Amino acid sequence: MATLVLENLRKSFGNVHVLHGIDMALASGEMVVIVGESGCGKSTLLRLVAGLETPTEGRIVLDGEDVARRDPAARDIAMVFQNYALYPHMTVFENMAYGLRIRGMAKSEITRRVDEAAEMLGLKPMLARRPRQLSGGQRQRVAMGRAIVREPKLFLFDEPLSNLDAKLRLTMRGEIRQLQRRMGVTSLYVTHDQVEAMTLGDRLLVMNKGRPVQLASPMEVFERPADRFVAGFIGAPAMNFLPATLSHDGSLATLTDGTTIPLPGRRRDGPITLGIRPEHLELAPQGLALRVQLVELLGSETVVIGRLANGDPISIRVPGPPPAALDDTLHVTIPGTAAHLFDAESGVRVE
Repeated sequence: MATLVLENLRKSFGNVHVLHGIDMALASGEMVVIVGESGCGKSTLLRLVAGLETPTEGRIVLDGEDVARRDPAARDIAMVFQNYALYPHMTVFENMAYGLRIRGMAKSEITRRVDEAAEMLGLKPMLARRPRQLSGGQRQRVAMGRAIVREPKLFLFDEPLSNLDAKLRLTMRGEIRQLQRRMGVTSLYVTHDQVEAMTLGDRLLVMNKGRPVQLASPMEVFERPADRFVAGFIGAPAMNFLPATLSHDGSLATLTDGTTIPLPGRRRDGPITLGIRPEHLELAPQGLALRVQLVELLGSETVVIGRLANGDPISIRVPGPPPAALDDTLHVTIPGTAAHLFDAESGVRVE
């Protein structure tokens, strides 16, 4: 097991600045999941740690040693890619053993490591097969096995499940988490799938345009998002946002239609953005009028999407069958205890 510390990590390609100073520390055996929109720098960050790119500035400290300028092969890091990257002409055994062979490891030790990893991953009956004879999930297990046999200090996962169907992703997600916990290997995992992020990570690093926005446990990110970007990115359907103004003593939020929402605690006055998750809106005989534009049936629950009288889009998630049909009008209320408040200009959370 190893620790990983990133200090002021920056990366530019010419005049294009991709990463703007990443500071992060991973404890030994911890799994941190990096999430964010496409193009936010997630994979670039992973490639810097792996040694596939050189940082413009900053340090990558693995177990107390700065490896930022060290050759990838000398970093004792194993990476699992999105596209498996298996050799098609080699068997499963040969794919898993290849990295050990080129390091000159004894045959008996190679066999021991491959057998142990194959047993762990359920690949023992497939060691003589070639990649074309395997399913997508089995190929991903081989890619993971190839990383495991190296017994590295650090695992890096670059969207390893994105090529799998939804059912297989669910299965593999659980297997990766169990495997990582059993082995206790410090890990960085990149994904654009927030369900993966919430279920896999000890902590999440949410990135926005090359900058770290929030590093916290999955539930803290969900329940106390650091800013409007995080609040809108984590959660499905996305959080609703409504312009509002806080009263002088911070006890009331007033929406643009004059609706007032009592708030717990005291905050500074002024313009804000009020956020409310779809599952926290409450149906009521009176309240904000929501004209239904779309109804999504999800089996045990329903998502209703529509617009308020002033044109603001809003969605609500309720258990059971649809509470209304297209073009119907629903009335909803916003419980102040579930509201999130963000500065209207900067988007930063208002306490």
